[in-house]
Amino acid sequence: MPADAPIRVLIADDQALVRDGFAMILSDEPDLAVVGEAADGAEAIGKARELRPDVVLMDVRMPHVDGIAATAAICRDTDARVLVLTTFDLDEYVYQALRAGASGFLLKDMRRRELVDAVRVVAGGEALLAPSVTRRLIADVVGRSGTPAAGAAGSSAPGAEDPRLATLTARETDTLRHVARGMSNAEIARAMFVTEHTVKTHVSSLLSKLHLRDRVQAVVLAYETGLVRPGETAPPAHA
Repeated sequence: MPADAPIRVLIADDQALVRDGFAMILSDEPDLAVVGEAADGAEAIGKARELRPDVVLMDVRMPHVDGIAATAAICRDTDARVLVLTTFDLDEYVYQALRAGASGFLLKDMRRRELVDAVRVVAGGEALLAPSVTRRLIADVVGRSGTPAAGAAGSSAPGAEDPRLATLTARETDTLRHVARGMSNAEIARAMFVTEHTVKTHVSSLLSKLHLRDRVQAVVLAYETGLVRPGETAPPAHA
């Protein structure tokens, strides 16, 4: 996408009023352009393939084809990044949507500025998790994966036996632990006594090695593998 080109957005929601509201907010921004709307998942898939948006705002509960199936198809067939729209209580399908490739989720009661900023963040290659529900997401990941609690008797080093992590260097593994705790690049740099550029290099490398789209999927994988467990303090960084 050229530096001066607007961010192209597709809005998928089965409620016309919601679509109109989002479109009005986003269209007021000079760097954002709403290129299409969809009333269900099937239409969202078709328009994403046709219009090639940069970002898709995706409702989960839609008729015919739901947002989860639509997210999986769009992430598989296009370069669009998907932001899932959910309720305050963390819709039970959000976890599945993230596994399908979504780059994060937003609360439907978000403020205008939060919506605009989220679209820009995701379009820029970052992932976005609503802070107020991140803990619930982590609990859901742990519950579904059967990850043992921290310090469980007889458990080996977190993530040590999972083959998905075997390709990572020690520094990349440390970086993944910090990413999973929601730390920014600047915070990780301070914790590991390296530059932010080095952190970015580690993050890019671990995402590539693990075949992950972004930091959201990295968080999910870190908890699924047991590399990070709720309640643990940050581990010492490798020299």
